[in-house]
Amino acid sequence: AATKLASAEKLMYFCTDQLGLEQDFEQKQMPDGKLPVDGFLLCVDVSRGMNRNFDDQLKFVSNLYNQLAKTKKPSVVVLTKCDEGVERYIRDAHAFALGKKNLQVVETSARSNVNVDLAFGTLVQLVDRSRGKAKIIPYFEALKQQSQQIAAAKDKYEWLVGRIVKSHNESWPNVSRKMQTAPEYQDYVYLEGTQKAKKLFLQHVQRLKQEHIERRRKMYLALLPQALDALVPDLDEIDHLSRAKAEKLLETKPDFHKWFVVLEETPWDATSHVDDADSERIPFDLLETPAAEQLYEAHLEKLRNERKRAEMRRAFRENLESSPFVTPGKPWEEARSFIMNEDFYLWLEEPVYMDIYGKHQKQLIDKAKEDFQELLLEYSELFYELELDAKPSKEKMGVIQEVLGEEQRFKALQKLQAERDALILKHIHFVYHPTKETCPSCAACVDARVEQLLGSRFARPAERHLKNLPAPPDANADRINLVILGKDGLARELANEIRALCTSDDRFVIEGKMYELSLRPIEGNVRLPVNAFQTPAFQPHGCLCLYNSKESLSYVVESIEKSRESSAGRRDNHPAHLPLTLALVNKRGGGGDGGGETLQSLVQQGQQIAGKLQCVFLDPATAGLGYGRNINEKQIGQVLKGLLDSKRNLNLVGSTPTFKEVTSVTTSVDADLRIVACLMCGDPVSADEVLLPILQAPACRPSPGGGAGAV
Repeated sequence: AATKLASAEKLMYFCTDQLGLEQDFEQKQMPDGKLPVDGFLLCVDVSRGMNRNFDDQLKFVSNLYNQLAKTKKPSVVVLTKCDEGVERYIRDAHAFALGKKNLQVVETSARSNVNVDLAFGTLVQLVDRSRGKAKIIPYFEALKQQSQQIAAAKDKYEWLVGRIVKSHNESWPNVSRKMQTAPEYQDYVYLEGTQKAKKLFLQHVQRLKQEHIERRRKMYLALLPQALDALVPDLDEIDHLSRAKAEKLLETKPDFHKWFVVLEETPWDATSHVDDADSERIPFDLLETPAAEQLYEAHLEKLRNERKRAEMRRAFRENLESSPFVTPGKPWEEARSFIMNEDFYLWLEEPVYMDIYGKHQKQLIDKAKEDFQELLLEYSELFYELELDAKPSKEKMGVIQEVLGEEQRFKALQKLQAERDALILKHIHFVYHPTKETCPSCAACVDARVEQLLGSRFARPAERHLKNLPAPPDANADRINLVILGKDGLARELANEIRALCTSDDRFVIEGKMYELSLRPIEGNVRLPVNAFQTPAFQPHGCLCLYNSKESLSYVVESIEKSRESSAGRRDNHPAHLPLTLALVNKRGGGGDGGGETLQSLVQQGQQIAGKLQCVFLDPATAGLGYGRNINEKQIGQVLKGLLDSKRNLNLVGSTPTFKEVTSVTTSVDADLRIVACLMCGDPVSADEVLLPILQAPACRPSPGGGAGAV
């Protein structure tokens, strides 16, 4: 049945957005007459309206309901604008519905889209009783459920946007087309609309852009200290300048455009420069930002601190040079309290001062040794009475120290007594063996410098041929590793005596050639790792065995047997049988000891053991050739030469023609002029100044028969 509805001069329109925009939609006059109506939604505004009385509204609604009730059609009371609802109005509206035969009441909010569908669904259920009864949910509970639903849909939609949109240059039309089929996009648009979906997209794009700008800013700020170090490393140049003048100074630097770029538009992060991936140069307007200002101030502070630290280092060195408490060999712990003050500790760490002190000590020690060497040369008569190859006795050393003791150059090495005694022994060796290898001037020796000058000026044909020969197969061909075996201090004592015969860099002369000599004295159980013949850093070439009694000879035999047993099963390159030399050490002050052993019996026992071990036996050193020594220099040379022969037999030493063989291939030419020059090591006039004018003459050529120093 049709129901007659009348609404004089009322317009009907369909609004899909919001009230107040009626003029934007198609409007039609509501016709009078009968219309098929199945039910009514009776709307009650429960918000606080302007110039409107809620009681009057409720009275109007009550009268309207009385008219609608005559139609026998179902009605539902709909409370609108509950998002701004007044609690009393809502309560009165519920009371009205309760008094009208339990009218159904649905609390809604069109703006929040809460329970709008429920209002229509409730009416449909009343019209069609076959449908299930709709569950009416209060406004706030429905609002909570909807908020949770929207929040979940928003999270899924934002995840979708984050997965698809990776660049801040993406556009909404392009991205929305990609997302149209995604359920995350469809659900969120259904709940919140396309405009809110677009808004979230724009927020995500803006966030990506800010992150990109921040990465670029961090990159530029990390590069700025390097640019400042390169362009303005001098504190005096910028310390007195303002920020603006400092920036002007930067622009005048030749390498300015290597580090910076000046943009026509600023700020840099609002221009296309943010997307210029190929340019790593710093935008110049970045210097105006607080972060860049802090880095500039940090650069200034760093330069000031570096200058202050340099001043502290210089002041410390001056303090060292002027302090009477700093003497050669004095440990840092003893000198620290005399030379340090509080200002030093404020600017530098103690290891820095220790390094400066160590370098200063080296200079002091080198100068003290040089002065002491001069002192020994001045007192050369002290060493004339020694026999050839002699080591001074304790009494003689006492005499030397007594004579030199009052000299300041002697006292300067008071804290380095061991090195001072070593200098005396080396000086004695130099007195009786004055060669370039034993010269106290070492590399500055005139003889060595003359050979270098001649070698660089002339290259003989055979020598040029030798330079083209392949290198020897063994990189250690000029190195000798010797084990010294003996108990009760014999090994250590002989090692010290051999070192006294070496140069300052532990080299020994054999047949006119220098060899690096490495000694390993052993006096304990050879099965212990600390007493092993071979170590990862030491590959022995031979062993010198010492004895001076039956017990020490037994120790040698047992140690050799243990060493051979331990090396028999090894898979490395360690030979099972090292070249051995057995030597009887002549006892100081007599032929026998308390046990009654005679020198002859010890010799016979040693010869028998040498035959058993298949090694060389050395007779004891005679007193005339080695007073004060265990083994004389000749015997040491004999041992080392034997080791070299063994190495050559094992193809460990490449065969190189000798100097005599080289000179023999040259044509004999008589010298036109012979010059004898006398130069002293350490003279102010160097060998270069004397010889170069002669050697550079076109007619100067080497003399084949005149030796290494003849031209």
